[in-house]
Amino acid sequence: MIRILLAEDMHMVRGALVALLALEGDLTVVAEVERGDRILPTALEHQPDVAIIDVDLPGLDGLSAAAQLAQQLPSCRTLILTSLGRPGTLRKALAAQVGGFLLKDAPPDRLADAVRDVAAGKRVIDPQLALAALDNGENPLTPRETEVLRLAADGAEAADIARLLFLSVGTVRNYLTTVVTKLNARNRVDAIRVARESGWL
Repeated sequence: MIRILLAEDMHMVRGALVALLALEGDLTVVAEVERGDRILPTALEHQPDVAIIDVDLPGLDGLSAAAQLAQQLPSCRTLILTSLGRPGTLRKALAAQVGGFLLKDAPPDRLADAVRDVAAGKRVIDPQLALAALDNGENPLTPRETEVLRLAADGAEAADIARLLFLSVGTVRNYLTTVVTKLNARNRVDAIRVARESGWL
């Protein structure tokens, strides 16, 4: 019997997932949580084989919770569920050592199979998302350009960024112009969106 911890903040979705998993004779949900900061303590208490974790949770995001589990309870493998098929999120999930990454609109039988595969130590990645991540490529921005864009994404103006990074305002504006060009973005706001969706911020 594969013991499962389910972390999903939407009550109806969580109930549907529990009902779906209950149809499988070899799977059992031993614990449910609706917040990311409850995953680790609940997992330590119940010792599940697999944690099914929604990527967007209150308290602590699913990927951070998965990273905690990998460090403190490596016997519990993780399967991330997401409704957003962003290549950057997949890269972050792999960095957090998750066992699987599945889109919520996958066929229901895919979930049970994914749980079994993850429990067996296999890595399960949604094929469409894997292809998108490969097509997306590497971050074209230099570390300094990424740092400037990150500060801009946090709401800092060019003068603030210049002061924080000990640069001239003109240099900061040049960096931001270069970033917009490299990302084929329409403007700074669009560049921030592109970088976030690609997992570069």
